[in-house]
Amino acid sequence: MNMKLSTDVSRTKITKLVLPPDTNHLGTIFGGKVLAYIDEIAAIAAMKHSKQVVVTASIDTVSFHSSAKVGDILTLEATVISTGKTSMEVYVKVECEHLETGEKSLTTTSLLTMVAINDEGIPVPVPEVIPKTEEEQQLSEQAKKRREERKKDHMA
Repeated sequence: MNMKLSTDVSRTKITKLVLPPDTNHLGTIFGGKVLAYIDEIAAIAAMKHSKQVVVTASIDTVSFHSSAKVGDILTLEATVISTGKTSMEVYVKVECEHLETGEKSLTTTSLLTMVAINDEGIPVPVPEVIPKTEEEQQLSEQAKKRREERKKDHMA
């Protein structure tokens, strides 16, 4: 597939409210809940880019920078930053807005690899991605190194 698409095609944003059932005994959101949100938005971004159903191949990194508590607003943003033949690396950033103060903070960042599949579950080619922002360009350059590391890990 020779088509190239801008990261604008895949860029996806969702907003979530942290509710009591989403939290632990300390009143902060469960990490697993944040991971579920991350996996969902990464899949949406990858589907928008590939116009295909996708599956999660790996969650390469997850960094929890700060927590969110009941009543906080989470904004998740996902973008396809790199592509292989059938795979897409998706960068997800989660920010928290504290309702009382309006203060925003980075909560979580993550990199996931999604694979486009057809109705039979067979991987299918995806369009190349053209990173737009400086941050996306840096992440895209680093993606090549991560892909090589994953290949080494599978061979070991």
